[in-house]
Amino acid sequence: MDYIYFLGNASLTLRAIEYLQSTNDWPSCSMTVVHQINGWIVRVKFKQPLTPYQHENFRAFMNEIGIPYELEIRLQMVFWSLETGQSPIDVMRRYQVAIVSHGSPDINDIEAFRQQFTKGLGYCPETLA
Repeated sequence: MDYIYFLGNASLTLRAIEYLQSTNDWPSCSMTVVHQINGWIVRVKFKQPLTPYQHENFRAFMNEIGIPYELEIRLQMVFWSLETGQSPIDVMRRYQVAIVSHGSPDINDIEAFRQQFTKGLGYCPETLA
């Protein structure tokens, strides 16, 4: 099952990753993180179905830090392309979207993107805080 959420800033995205890494109770998962001007789209896909208890806990946590997100067709195509094994670089070029991370949840991907983006701008936009 896919969990797709809109998160307002990088700190919330980092919290989601830390939450997934904080316990061994979660089955392994993949996470795709897309940065947009107004926030972050996070897709978490567990490799095994969650128990009802895990499902409710995960949804409760994600609902605290973000809102469930209904994908527009362009983002559906982005996620489908990544799912079929296409290169994130090719997908970014084709759909003009910033894929920050794809695969195992990794805090370093988010931090590196945040540093590079703010370095280029010279200031830190609210979504990168």
